[in-house]
Amino acid sequence: MTIQTHLSVLDQAARSYPSRPVFRVPKLASDSEEVEGWSTITYARFHADVEKYAKYWTRVLAEDGLAPRSIVALWLGGMTYIDVLHIYGIARAGYVPQLFSLRLPNPDVVAELLRKADAKALIYDLSYVSAAATFTVPVHPAAYTARSDAEDVVLYNHLAPEGSDIAMVFHTSGSTSGSPKLVRCTYEWLDAIVSKAYYTGIPRDTARQDVTVWMGSMCHIAQTFMLIGSLQHGSCTIQPTKIAFSSDELADMIARCGLNRLNQFSTFLGMHLKRARQDAKLLGLLQGLDEIVYSGLMLASEHEAFALEKGLNIRNLFGNTECGAMLLSVGGQGPEARHLRAIEGTSYGFWPIDAAAAEGEHANANAQLLELVILSDSGDCPDPALRAADGHYHTGDLFQAVGAGAYVSRGRNDDWIKSENSLRCDTKAIEDNVRATCGELVSECIVVGNGRPSPALFVESRAGMRDDVLKRAILRRIRAFHARRYLHEQVTSPALVFVVKEGTLPRTATKGNIRRRAVEEQFAAELDAAYGVRD
Repeated sequence: MTIQTHLSVLDQAARSYPSRPVFRVPKLASDSEEVEGWSTITYARFHADVEKYAKYWTRVLAEDGLAPRSIVALWLGGMTYIDVLHIYGIARAGYVPQLFSLRLPNPDVVAELLRKADAKALIYDLSYVSAAATFTVPVHPAAYTARSDAEDVVLYNHLAPEGSDIAMVFHTSGSTSGSPKLVRCTYEWLDAIVSKAYYTGIPRDTARQDVTVWMGSMCHIAQTFMLIGSLQHGSCTIQPTKIAFSSDELADMIARCGLNRLNQFSTFLGMHLKRARQDAKLLGLLQGLDEIVYSGLMLASEHEAFALEKGLNIRNLFGNTECGAMLLSVGGQGPEARHLRAIEGTSYGFWPIDAAAAEGEHANANAQLLELVILSDSGDCPDPALRAADGHYHTGDLFQAVGAGAYVSRGRNDDWIKSENSLRCDTKAIEDNVRATCGELVSECIVVGNGRPSPALFVESRAGMRDDVLKRAILRRIRAFHARRYLHEQVTSPALVFVVKEGTLPRTATKGNIRRRAVEEQFAAELDAAYGVRD
């Protein structure tokens, strides 16, 4: 059986759709961040540019003595066409990309992960030039133009990979024990990802080209997955000015780029839906889209109800770093629109959880809660190092069955929350660190911030200090712990430390545990003010 990869997908797409646009890239005004227009990059040019970058890096890394199949780390923003050329070009050159986004700013943690992966070189974004000198492997700045003296380089044969070989290395989107985990992805796993991405990317109207928009960093799985799906259908992807692009920019992409299929994390989609309540023109544009796919977090109930009432074709794509997309909602306007179903070709289990584990956030659920388990015979089951003792991958995501093969999400069975761009944060690790370092200052604490840019810390004070003094003392003691974490996991601002009296935070009736969701609901106004949310 021929293994499909992102590179074979690109080869085929360039042959099938050479003159079609594959990317639209913003042209910014010289004196502002305003978009003056959108440049077009065709499939033929993309393919040629990947080959050019592959030759360039083959020559550069050969000078470092790197053999083919060596792991090469890429520390990039992942939000630009040049970033894609580096990621695809390194793979085309026969190396294995290890992908870091700029949301992991600590060079010490990056260096540890390089050692764990046995990476032989690092290519870095120029914003980290000061950190580059600290690494022991060869380091190179990202190339914004690939030199032309590498045209005679013969490229690695990428057409017949071994299924068990490593194709790429991601990292879990949250830290465990002070560092993300390696997510080693084999070619067999990648083949399954290609198949799933094809299924999720099928256009509603094959008579015209689908046009979608960048969802997140290419150094994470979400946009990697989406691009693979788009390439298979000859679709076009727009590079926005930022992930949380404005509704005005969305309207511009629809008008000038022909965007007809919006893919966004639910937090950012919620911004557009909120504005559409008062903006009839924006609502009309959203109603005209073929599909609106959201991911990361469940869409707020008020936004979902509004979207369905107004006839928007919204669908939920449920996934994670370790497996890519796993479940896709039915869509449409009926009562089953939000029901999630496993993507075709997968092998999943929905296993009942221990009733005792439902105490707390899920204590009032009336139906049996089921954990999504990726079975070992499923092609997208991740690296064995990430699986449980039974050989399967337990996601920790909970669901309720609402029909044959149909499910609705019921949160998680652990202490992890997701940030606004769907990256995970281990709240328990933060809380344990506060208790260990600030035990005489606080009697109890809880971390919240689901769907927010970063977490917020609530503490019950026992020290008798003024609130501002206590906040500074806590931040000083936890600083070293947070310096090792992703930006979306860090608590570094006094504005996101909330001091309350002992016994104030809501607790469960039986065990007396603080209820995370109830804290978020009770202090919603204070949290909105701290994060700068406006009505």
